[in-house]
Amino acid sequence: MTWSWLGPPMDVRPLFPVERGAFLDLLNTLTAEDWERATVCPGWAVRDVAGHVLHDQVRRLSADRDGHPGPAFEPGEALPGYLARTNEDFVRTARQLSPRLLVGLLDRLGQELDAMWAGRDLDAPAGLDVSWADPGAPAPTWLDVAREYTEYWVHQQQIRDAVGRPGADGPRLLRPVIDAFLRALPHTLRDAAAAPGTAVTVTVPGPAGGRWTAVRGAERWGLAPAAPDGGRAAAEVELAADTLWRLASRGIEPAVARTRARLRGDEALTGAVLEIVSIIR
Repeated sequence: MTWSWLGPPMDVRPLFPVERGAFLDLLNTLTAEDWERATVCPGWAVRDVAGHVLHDQVRRLSADRDGHPGPAFEPGEALPGYLARTNEDFVRTARQLSPRLLVGLLDRLGQELDAMWAGRDLDAPAGLDVSWADPGAPAPTWLDVAREYTEYWVHQQQIRDAVGRPGADGPRLLRPVIDAFLRALPHTLRDAAAAPGTAVTVTVPGPAGGRWTAVRGAERWGLAPAAPDGGRAAAEVELAADTLWRLASRGIEPAVARTRARLRGDEALTGAVLEIVSIIR
């Protein structure tokens, strides 16, 4: 099985302990008031976002390592609604946990997840999809693991924003987030009309960035090293790293990102790029 149209595989597993260390260091400095501060997640305080990260750990260990089924879907319930319901249920329960206990559990279960991921074949099918990149089809394990990394990193940044503590956004930790999020580019362009061979590029300047190119093939868009035959792309979008990750995780809307972007070429294609979403909604 090949997923070459999603771009080259990436291995973020060595970064989990680094990202988690920064997260735990942050949580251990929070005051009682900080734990109650509102975040960008509607209805969730800092403690709730931390509880949600714990839920992510619990869910992946229970399902992927232990083969334990999660809560059943309710009749007619779609995946976004199911996740919203089960996430909220767990977050409410986690409000009973003290900050000390919550931090300790995040540390311990994070280490257990590291051990689980270390034993995985990154090129094998993950057994589930990454809906914002290729819905309804098994994803490669490397992309599934990268998605988990982006989940943890983004929630850490949401807490940092809420308590006014910048950090954990250096190139080592941020570039894999940008890279993973832009694996959504072919799916984002799926309905964009273009002739085969048409190229679209997204450039993220700075040490955490790079250039990603999507090319229209006979059947679908796919990521490629460059525009065909070295030609110029039909559409070019340049976004700062901070803007890109916030847009892809819907911390900001496309209209806001447009005011911060540099756009060139086909307006329909550049507009389609700015609709990128790299989370489940």
